[in-house]
Amino acid sequence: MPEAAKSNSESLKKLYHDMLLIRRFEERAGQLYGMGLIGGFCHLYIGQEAVVVGLMGAAKQGDQQVTSYRDHGHMLAQGLDPKAVMAELTGRSTGLSRGKGGSMHMFSNEKKFYGGHGIVGAQVPIGTGLAFANQYRGSKAVSLTYFGDGAANQGQVYESFNMAELWKLPVIYVIENNHYAMGTSVKRSSAVSDFSKRGSSFGIPGINVDGMDVEAVQSAGAEAMEYCRSGKGPIILSMNTYRYRGHSMSDPAKYRSKEELTEYREKRDPIENFGKKLIERGMVNEQDLKQMDAEVKKVVVEAAEFATESPEPGVEELYTDIYA
Repeated sequence: MPEAAKSNSESLKKLYHDMLLIRRFEERAGQLYGMGLIGGFCHLYIGQEAVVVGLMGAAKQGDQQVTSYRDHGHMLAQGLDPKAVMAELTGRSTGLSRGKGGSMHMFSNEKKFYGGHGIVGAQVPIGTGLAFANQYRGSKAVSLTYFGDGAANQGQVYESFNMAELWKLPVIYVIENNHYAMGTSVKRSSAVSDFSKRGSSFGIPGINVDGMDVEAVQSAGAEAMEYCRSGKGPIILSMNTYRYRGHSMSDPAKYRSKEELTEYREKRDPIENFGKKLIERGMVNEQDLKQMDAEVKKVVVEAAEFATESPEPGVEELYTDIYA
């Protein structure tokens, strides 16, 4: 196999691996939550894996990410240690935020990941500020600012859009449209449900993307990043995706039909469909995918064991990382 083709094959297999890692990790997180080992809220990313994995496949070192409380997948896609992510989920001292951030408030300065945020839409001004810092410092880094279809109706989002276009800031607004803001359908909550048009009145262009197709996401991401890096300002990527589980672990998701969920699982699944593509292209066979799944499951089991065996933060941690 020519070197270029081999390199492309490995990068595509990595996309599959990273999506699979998020899926298996989130499944185990759901189990740990059910066992009472994860406190507070827990929002799973199952079904939406192609969005963050595809964008990370197009990103460059130094690019930043900021997202909402559905953040575990974003950290894993950036290559952070699953053990440290799971330890944070379970509130242990070996976690990325020493057990004090939990599921919704993870952070990694090393990977330029500036948090999951618990307040709906609060990350959008922060991501815009990161882009301003990049421009001010003369950096070519791009800020990837993720938010959902529900957050897209928040006022601070449009204040950010105005500032970003006015100053031509290098920010990609990634709207993860999974069709339900908590339990409210987009059709019932949004006058304009084509989120790629949300920046039109500010002159911000938008692209509609099949968020269930990791290659489509990577391609759109590369286009958007080139747009930002060339100094043209912000751009919107409207990712049409779907979450299989409830909004959070406490949500039974009775507001949608079983038929709708089955349709996505059986016909649109990002991992299943991409695996079939890799087989059709002769890059892998069924056994290769099973082997990869076994390896990923082992990593996730080890992460869960590491987390549950790690100590909780000491009392002295109550007084660290605060301003006063």
